Amino acid sequence: MIKKLLVVFVAIFTITCYAQEGTASPYSFYGIGSLKFKGTVENRSMGGLSIYSDSIHVNLRNPASFAGENLLMFNNESRPVKYAVGGSYSSTNLKSNTSEGNVSSSTFDYLALALPLGKFGVGIGIMPYTAVGYKLETTNDDGATTNRFNGQGGLNKVYFGLGYLVNKNLSIGIDANYNFGNIQNSAIEFRFDSDGLPLVAQSRENNRSDLSGLNVNLGLSYKAMLNESLELVSGITFTPESKITSQNQRSFSTVRVVSGQISVRNTTDVDLESQGLLETDLVLPSKFSFGFGLGERRKWFVGTEFESQKTSNFENPLYDTSVTNYEDGSRFSLGGFYIPEYNSFSSYFKRVVYRAGLRVEKTGLNIENESIKEFGMSFGVGIPVGDFGSNANLGFEIGRRGTTNSDLIQENFINFQISLSLNDRWFNKRKYD
Repeated sequence: MIKKLLVVFVAIFTITCYAQEGTASPYSFYGIGSLKFKGTVENRSMGGLSIYSDSIHVNLRNPASFAGENLLMFNNESRPVKYAVGGSYSSTNLKSNTSEGNVSSSTFDYLALALPLGKFGVGIGIMPYTAVGYKLETTNDDGATTNRFNGQGGLNKVYFGLGYLVNKNLSIGIDANYNFGNIQNSAIEFRFDSDGLPLVAQSRENNRSDLSGLNVNLGLSYKAMLNESLELVSGITFTPESKITSQNQRSFSTVRVVSGQISVRNTTDVDLESQGLLETDLVLPSKFSFGFGLGERRKWFVGTEFESQKTSNFENPLYDTSVTNYEDGSRFSLGGFYIPEYNSFSSYFKRVVYRAGLRVEKTGLNIENESIKEFGMSFGVGIPVGDFGSNANLGFEIGRRGTTNSDLIQENFINFQISLSLNDRWFNKRKYD
């Protein structure tokens, strides 16, 4: 049954992913796009909190979570094999000082598998890491379009992780990530005749960057019982600075624009090699996070987490704009969960996991001397399905990104997330010969 559910779920979100862009944010115009991966649905429903790990959910942000103690229900012989798959839908209201509009996007978010190997644990998976998806226009005082920008693509990540249980309190881990993808964008600066009417023939700049590179993520998780029921949970992650290679193409096309429809008449390629821009290196900034919390196992948990990122070190030689700067980014999260009675036989809803949280984020983007910040409040539930603690997770988040100051755009968004966290047992010791 689990395998059938997994296949159906993957098929649905794969179709959705190809049907629509992964984002519709104007801020995906900058850098390598908007950060798409923000953890599992369980993490995001607790304000992005990623320090908590258990035996039935995959934690994709801290590789130390792949290791763990064996379960009493499995005669202390093993832990379950964990599958995780998730997707999301976002509806956003874009607001400026002069106008507003609504956009939406939906996407596949992650597919992951965690395998127990004694004191070790292995994790593998794939996810979209950043997303580019925008259609922007500027107008003059007469309401005529003066510039048109389009972009699509993003960066994806395949990872292989290994965790090790040092002792019953401490585990460590490492992720090796292969990043790949492409970013495509175009820009038209409209020209006008002496009467102020746009010319039929315009010039369009086309760019494409094919990205690839490796980086690692290190993690540590520490848990300790403070008394018979109260548990301390803490976690640390560190991602060193790395570089990815960008293979670049640029061309200029003469296009015909009639009633908003564009047809290409001819295209000329630009010699980027002579400019030293045919192959460039993009710096992916280092990132550090630390968090801790208190709770009672299988009952409740409350925690907080702080993350800092050296976004000021980001560099992309191909796209250098004077109005955009990068500053160090940060995120503060507060969240937790509550389970009325995890083993209740009398009430199904007492076994449901109820989650909530909030986050405050400084994205690292600085446009026209305005820091682009983000705020979100989230809620979610984990609904038991199947055996071994398998569950379906639903998440809901409302928030805001950006500002209307300096003629910028403010995004007011509503995000819906859904995932399956499925568990199975692959390795059984024989009891009889």
